[in-house]
Amino acid sequence: MLELRDITKRFVGTLAVDRVSFRARAGEVTGYLGPNGSGKSTTMKMITGLMEPSSGHIFFDGIPIRQDLVAWKRRMGYVPEEPHLYGHLTGLEYLVMVGQLRGLPDKPTADKIDGLLCLFSLHGDRHVPVSSYSKGMRQKVLISAALLHNPELILLDEPFSGLDVGTGLVLRSLIQELAARGKVILFSSHEMETVERVSSRVVILHRGKLVADDSIENLRNLMALPTLEKIFSQLAVEQDTGAMSREIADLIQG
Repeated sequence: MLELRDITKRFVGTLAVDRVSFRARAGEVTGYLGPNGSGKSTTMKMITGLMEPSSGHIFFDGIPIRQDLVAWKRRMGYVPEEPHLYGHLTGLEYLVMVGQLRGLPDKPTADKIDGLLCLFSLHGDRHVPVSSYSKGMRQKVLISAALLHNPELILLDEPFSGLDVGTGLVLRSLIQELAARGKVILFSSHEMETVERVSSRVVILHRGKLVADDSIENLRNLMALPTLEKIFSQLAVEQDTGAMSREIADLIQG
């Protein structure tokens, strides 16, 4: 189980994450939602160990992750919001490099890489530099790299970015399959319908503060709202979207 206790992150003049606490359990998909600037990606980076909290603690199976960050990163797979890949490497070379950096055994890892490239329809382009890949192809490489070492915790920050419809459906099913096999999955996305379909529960941030942490079904009942999108709009969207859309339409029509 992943547990955050009163996690806070301050930058100069900004409180990005404000005493956030929640748990993500094995066998569940936890949706992590919030408007742009709400602190989602900052939280993800603190969970990965890329960024240190200003205060608070993060635990996995009861052990503080900062007790041994190297060991922690062996247990975790991360698909970041922004794909930073080495463009001069081919897709195959990039995944081989990831396997080597993680100290994975050569032959089983080569077989796994070959299988992932085939299943994600990248095998025919495995010798093409990543710089020539489409956004969706680069996203598939990132997902493959995150799963290569069979992590216990999978962090997905906008994983559907750039994916075609077919691959998106496969990834949605894969997220559920991995959870069913006992993985801890924390999943952030702007695609509300997808989050609603795959998540067991949702955590919602607004201005760095936690405003919801419950199952979608309980939130629907408590708020008497039919969809996650409407729940999110009620809790985390400040503007009147209908009024704003009318103003924009009026403006462009002169």
